[in-house]
Amino acid sequence: MSKIEIRQIDITKLDTDAIVNAANEGLRAGGGVCGAIFRAAGRDELQAACDEIGHCETGSAVITPAFALKSKYVIHAVGPRWLDGNWGEPEELRGAYTRSLELAAENGCRSIAFPLISSGIFGYPVDQAWDVAVSACRDFLESHPEISLDIVFAVLSDKLLQMGREALGK
Repeated sequence: MSKIEIRQIDITKLDTDAIVNAANEGLRAGGGVCGAIFRAAGRDELQAACDEIGHCETGSAVITPAFALKSKYVIHAVGPRWLDGNWGEPEELRGAYTRSLELAAENGCRSIAFPLISSGIFGYPVDQAWDVAVSACRDFLESHPEISLDIVFAVLSDKLLQMGREALGK
């Protein structure tokens, strides 16, 4: 039975089959969650794997090995930069979650951990980011009852944890 949960934990400490990196289109090491994942995985190895892929469109995702992380895979999901919500941002954010879940399923994963994609330096309003994240994950699980996949959202602050639990309770 699949489930969705929200935990206050460093995503790099989880031993889910896959963890999701809030990536940029060039798949380059960055700051925030992205920088933490690259450091924990082994920056040079993960960057070399990303360089082989080369690019990922906003609203999509690609997969690499996780190297030094406990997980098997890192799924690099590119969420949108927030403008004002009228430029397809919700659809692109939903696409990043959906493609990440598809890649996890295609690679035999039974668990996956997400950060709250696009809500940091990409500026997506946190409450709206939670709504898209939770609905995208619920819709995926409902439309794929044959897949058993546990989903964890890893957040660092009390505020994000509380907002996530509220979104999950809707």
